[in-house]
Amino acid sequence: MHTLKRTSWAIAVGLLPALVIYIGIAVVPIAMSVYYSLVDWDGLSDVRYVGLDNFKEILTDPVFWNAVKNNVIMMATGLAGQLPLGLLLALALNRTMRGIPFFRTVGFLPVVISAVIVSLIWSKMYGVEAGLINQFLGLIGLDAWKQNWLGSAAWAMLSLGVTYIWQNCGLYMVIYLAALQNIPSEINEAAVMDGATGWKRVLFVTIPMIRPTIWVTVVFAISNSFRVFDLIYVMTAGGPAHNTEVMTIYMYINTFTNIRFGYGSAASVLILLFSLIVIYAANKLTGKEGKTA
Repeated sequence: MHTLKRTSWAIAVGLLPALVIYIGIAVVPIAMSVYYSLVDWDGLSDVRYVGLDNFKEILTDPVFWNAVKNNVIMMATGLAGQLPLGLLLALALNRTMRGIPFFRTVGFLPVVISAVIVSLIWSKMYGVEAGLINQFLGLIGLDAWKQNWLGSAAWAMLSLGVTYIWQNCGLYMVIYLAALQNIPSEINEAAVMDGATGWKRVLFVTIPMIRPTIWVTVVFAISNSFRVFDLIYVMTAGGPAHNTEVMTIYMYINTFTNIRFGYGSAASVLILLFSLIVIYAANKLTGKEGKTA
């Protein structure tokens, strides 16, 4: 009994520094955002309490709902683009061949490159006159297909989605690769003996074995989609005409460009609520799937 108490105290003392840091960098800023969301403040004048007026103004602003729609598009891009591509790359690289470590490194490289650098590289590729994509289209005689990729309301979100997939699919590749390598070799050997080869083995053996990992990446992709900022801000800054503006950019513009700290704090609280609701729904769904699996 005394040993158990001493162990509990040791665990508590060990966790205390991490808990203090977490409270300082996460809980306290969230509490401050909630407080400032209830006031009107420009950073210089006196703080004026306005209650829920900031939230009412945001929820009646069509620009905000357009930003919500764009966040949903980015979430769908992550779920339908990054996860399947990451899984395909992991399946292709889950083997012992010469050069496989090199290709794994290349596949993961976009994840460790600064998002600003990624944005600048792809902005150059999407350039109207000297962009690599338009130059390639002209080279193969498809001049009619040339577009102002980032300046067109019809193509801007699609262009950003391609960059978003390229930047992050390597992360999910590594996660899936780790899961695939944890599948016991006996299971794969038994599947081959039973005639499950190629895509049959992938669909009926491999994917069911890594299903918990897939559900984790689903939640992770949803969370990332609500935090996307630097990629879009550098490439389009939310333009043209708010067509690529997401909730984080909406919050940033109102906070630091329009100098409305209370309004921006209210937007950040709504981003947190929206993301928690979607992640909670995803967890409920994945939990039910896990029980039925």
